[in-house]
Amino acid sequence: MADLRVKLYDFILKHPVMPAAGPPIKDAKAAAAAKKGGTSAIVTKTISTKAAKVPRPNMAQLKSGFMNTELWSEMGPDKWLNEEYPVIKELGLPVIVGLGYSAEEISELARKVEPFADALELSTHYLGSDPSPVIESVKAAKKAVDLPVLVKLSPQIDIAKFAKAAQKAGADGLVLINSFGPTLDIDLESGRALMGSENGYGWLSGDAIFPLALRAVFEAVKAVEIPIIAVGGISRGEDAVKMIMAGAEAVQVCTTAILNGPTVYSKIAREIDRYLEEHNYNNLNEIRGIAQDRVPKKANYQSKTPKIIIENCTGCRLCITSCVYDANYLNEDKKIVIDKEKCAACGLCVTRCNFAALELNWD
Repeated sequence: MADLRVKLYDFILKHPVMPAAGPPIKDAKAAAAAKKGGTSAIVTKTISTKAAKVPRPNMAQLKSGFMNTELWSEMGPDKWLNEEYPVIKELGLPVIVGLGYSAEEISELARKVEPFADALELSTHYLGSDPSPVIESVKAAKKAVDLPVLVKLSPQIDIAKFAKAAQKAGADGLVLINSFGPTLDIDLESGRALMGSENGYGWLSGDAIFPLALRAVFEAVKAVEIPIIAVGGISRGEDAVKMIMAGAEAVQVCTTAILNGPTVYSKIAREIDRYLEEHNYNNLNEIRGIAQDRVPKKANYQSKTPKIIIENCTGCRLCITSCVYDANYLNEDKKIVIDKEKCAACGLCVTRCNFAALELNWD
């Protein structure tokens, strides 16, 4: 078994997988379920000075992912302070308390939640090109409490610019990304928008935004020296491994916990462990950030016709169906053959193969 522990500030995570601030930790009961499901920490649903009035309906599974109009907690701060945080603290896991949204609100709340928190995660409203709200929120939190302060960033910004601004303001870490949007989907039966928000707009999360989140994490790691916690479309161990290869210290999951329940935390951790063992890595530090030096810095035309692992081929023809260059075919033994003269080395067949019969060829 590989060593999955992560040293994060003054606490140690048994593995890098935890919830994101959202419905999976909407209260103390949900936090207890997450602990039973194997999470390494508790990240509470963001609170503000007033309870949120959440539109109904506000969540939907889509063919392309997941959409929501979730806001901050539907419970006010008094209920959290008097009933939820004390119980969550007794669970014995590191607690990262989610706070939002303005500097004034964060300043007021930070002092109140400090006894229950090992760190704070700040959420600001979706931003344009001005990092001032992030800067002001971080400074307000740092002035109010002596705790590590992380700030969550949305993808619709200049990642490097905002990351550097947050670090300069005193942030101890970044969490990225938030869900992407606004987006829209329509119910075919009624013709109405699926979400109950103004204009019917929502925010996209889940598998569909993973490549966006991975790029954002990759950019943030390049830009700053503070720890990065990755979130956005992480639903399996290989997603978490990719985020750590990009340089993330740990990962958060939300949509997959909503859809599949709290056991996903231990499931993803086991899958990370299996990957490390199968690839002869002893711990997460051996893979953390390795993609930073392996991703092309400019256009790369070096890949060649994919390698074939013939014994793995099942003859399913998936790679043949999707080859627009007509380079793939089956031989008389129903095994894949690639015509090197026709192959454009686009790589699509490798990513579509479900049986590890094809590999990218960088020779």
